[in-house]
This record gives sequence, C-alpha cells and structure tokens, in this order.
Amino acid sequence: MIVILAAALRQGMLAIGLVVALAALAPFQALAADLASARAMAGLDTHSLLQRLYGDGQPRRLWNDDQARQALSALRAAPTHGLDPDDYDIAGLETRFGDQHGAGADGFDRALSTAMLAFLTHLRYGRTQPDIALPPQEPGPLPFDPADYLRAALQQQQPLELAIDAAAPPIPLYRRVQASLQQYRDLAAAAPAWRAPAQLRPGAELRLGKAAPGLRLVRQRLILLGDLEPQASVADPDQYSPQLARAIRAFQSRHGLAETGKPGPQTLAALAVPLSHRVRQLELTLERLRWIPPLRPGRVIVVNVAAYRLWAFDTTADSSAEPLEMRVIVGNAARTPTPLFIGQMRYLEFNPYWNVPRSIALGEIVPRLARNSGYLKQQRMELVSPDGKVQRMPAHAALAELRAGTVRVRQTPGAHNVLGAVKFAMPNPMNIYLHSTSAKELFGKARRDLSHGCIRVERPEALAAFVLADQPQWQGPAIAAAMAPGPVRTVRLSESIPVVLFYATAATDRQGRTLFAEDIYQRDNKLMRAMRAN
Repeated sequence: MIVILAAALRQGMLAIGLVVALAALAPFQALAADLASARAMAGLDTHSLLQRLYGDGQPRRLWNDDQARQALSALRAAPTHGLDPDDYDIAGLETRFGDQHGAGADGFDRALSTAMLAFLTHLRYGRTQPDIALPPQEPGPLPFDPADYLRAALQQQQPLELAIDAAAPPIPLYRRVQASLQQYRDLAAAAPAWRAPAQLRPGAELRLGKAAPGLRLVRQRLILLGDLEPQASVADPDQYSPQLARAIRAFQSRHGLAETGKPGPQTLAALAVPLSHRVRQLELTLERLRWIPPLRPGRVIVVNVAAYRLWAFDTTADSSAEPLEMRVIVGNAARTPTPLFIGQMRYLEFNPYWNVPRSIALGEIVPRLARNSGYLKQQRMELVSPDGKVQRMPAHAALAELRAGTVRVRQTPGAHNVLGAVKFAMPNPMNIYLHSTSAKELFGKARRDLSHGCIRVERPEALAAFVLADQPQWQGPAIAAAMAPGPVRTVRLSESIPVVLFYATAATDRQGRTLFAEDIYQRDNKLMRAMRAN
C-alpha cells in the first residue's frame, strides 16, 4: 500500500460543502443524513443546481453543438472515474442529440445540463454518502458549485475538460488509481477466464531449481500481472526458479501478504481473485477519495485501516520527499473495528496511564477479577475515584464498585502498560487515539486487526519526532529521554495535525504498483450495493 493521500491535499483548500448535513461522530460508525436530503441542504440537488445554472428559469438554450458533443464524450468517459454512464442516461441523450434543433431542443438542453451537473457533483462530492465521519463545514457558499463551473465553461466557450478537472479530487493518488483502473480493465478484457491455480500437495516442499505441479499457471499469472518479466523463461515452466520466487514476493508485497516467496494458500487465493473484482476495488477507492475533504496545507497523518499502514507527510514539502511510513495494528473486525473519521492530534503523553474504557472494564477486567482476586495487582492496575484519587479495597468490593460505575480502572505507566511509552491524543467522542505498544511482536503478523479500536504504531519514536518537528527543544535525544521509564509528561503540539482514518482495499503507489488489501471490515460489498442503488 502506498501513501494514501500522500501529497494529496497539496493543491490548496477545496472544502466540501456536502458535509454540512453530516451528523456528529458516533461510536464505531460514521453517521450521515439521507444523501438526497444532505444534497438538498447543501444546495447540490438537481432543482437548486438547475435554478442557479439557468438563472430566471425562462426557457433558453445554453449548449451549442460542439459543447454538447464534448459533454456526451465526457459522460461516455465516466468509467475512467469509476462511474457509470447509464446513471446519466447517456443512451437517451445520444438519441435525443440528433433532434435537438427541433421541438425538443429546450428539453434536450435541460436534460444535458441535468446530466452534467450530476456528473460534476459526483466527481467532487461522491456518488454515495460517505462512510467516514467528516468534520462540519463552516457556513457559507459552496466552495465548488457545479452550476457556477458549468455556466462559466459554457459562457466562455471553454473546453468542458476544465470544469471536469476542477471537479475531480486534486489528489495525486486519485490520478494514479485511475491509471491502475484502466490497466486492470485491460487485463480483465485480456483474461476473462481466470482459473484458480491448483493448490500444492499438502506437505510438498518447494526447492529452488526443482519443479512442482501447478507452478506453470502461477508463472503465467504473475507475468500477466507484471510481477514477473516475460523473458524470465525456464526450460520447465513448473520449475521453482529464483526469478519466480522474487516475483511471488513482489506479488505478496502488493497484496499485504507474508513475503515468503512461496505460493502458499493465501497467495494462491489472492492469485485466484477475478480481475473483475480488482476493477471494482479500484472503482471503490476512487469513490472513497471523493469523500475526503481537503485539509489545510502542512503536516498530515493518514492511516489506511484496511492495509494496516500509516503515512505521515508534509503537503508543503518537496513532492519527492519520502513520507514516514510504518505498520499499524487496528481494531478487531469482529468486535471493535476502528471507526473512520478525521481527527486533530493535539498533544502527546509520554509514559501515559491507560485509562481503561468502561466497556473493557466490564467486559474483560471484571470477569478476570472475579476469577482471580490478584488480577489488578498482577497487571499493575489501580482503581480511581471520580475525583482522581487512587482507591484501595479488596477484590469483592472492587467488583461491586466497578459494576456500579463508582470507580474506574487505570494501568500505571511502564514497560507493562498496553499503551507503551507514548500516546498520541486526538480528542474525539469515541476515545480513539494512536499509541505505542508493549506487544511489539504483533507487528510481524500479516493480519493485524487486534486492538480494541485504537491504532498501535510500529515506530512511535519516529512519529513523535514528526509531530514535534517544529519544536526545537524536542529533538531525538529529548524524545528518547521522555520515552524512557519515568513520570507522565504531556507535550502540546504547536498546532494540531489532521489524522485521517481511511479505508481502501486498493490503491497505487508512487512507483505505479497497484496494491490490494483484504476487506477486513466487509465494507466493499456495502459500498458496491450503495453505488448500484443511488
């Protein structure tokens, strides 16, 4: 996976008007009002857009023949953005185009305007309602009004491509994913029959230079996908060659799998995924990128939950600068998935206490304490009253107080603390934050949805250096000293840093590699259904 939104918001502040109607954050989900109501409230419904485009509403024509042809061509090219031309009645418009000079001219004019306004709205604000909670939009006019852009293009005889380019997200990643989408559409057309590679025999051991049944198809598949050079031929196509092992590792790297260089069950399952499904994944990423509002220029932290990856970068820096990248651990898919939202990191806590959420205290700590009266002491946990004073009491009394909610649990700082040496706080109603961890071995797992919802980061020292980079007193040695066992210390950032908790199962890195991730939260099917329904 690559930098999701890396240098993404580099081209300025293009705030999103649709989010006026979004509801506040709620635990573990992003709430949004009905899409039609949201767009009506934001002035993005068909009636409001047409009224602004045509002004007084009197019958008149805005489109000449050349502009109408440009519009029809743009609508036919909607699939390059992962959109469906049928949603804009392209067939009906093309049929009516030949009759636009007759009695139906005004009707065709307004129908074409309606289609183009819808297309521009979808490009800027998305085809469906977001499943990521977005910050509220400040009151005021729409930062991007499709009617204004379309009217300017028509009146000034500008190519419609300018309005379309202005509408599409100004995110480098968006353009890269578009390129991958076309590549995978071409692959799907070239190989519509996608037979699953045969599983290797249980217990079969691959050895370099030796043949194994089934590797022929693996080799062919990797050549088609670009992970293996076509000229890397061998006398026996079933031979497990060093080139094939490297190609398998490259494929595994692109798909978030353990990079063993051997075609195990997970790798073979990924090779068997139909290319048509990969196309849909890329289309969904384009839709999700359309939801993300631009953030102010400067430092940004992005977590792609599906890919278990974090990137930190400065949108005002040299575009060739490599972002800070690291593995993360996210919320458990079955019980505590990480919610998707855009937060603001405001301070760090070195050697933090872990203030145990009440849900965890009741669901996990109370049952363990009931079985083992010494559990709190063993875990170096303590009971705290509402006024912050530590309470000492026997286990049976602690159970009663915890169940009643008159005390809470916290874990003392130190190497044993589940938050590790530093907590990156971004205050929000769900109490979600980033933190280090005492269980560093978990970063070696391929599947890392293991937390209660917060984000555990692999390289906390590097992330601390990134967020404190503008404070000279907080250089490497000072951070290392603060992270050593010692007292709790809170350090406020000089300015808040946006943290985007994003979700995408397909993307394209800056080297042009198309990357895929498992849909751990089962969000893709829901979005595909929404795309078809709206």
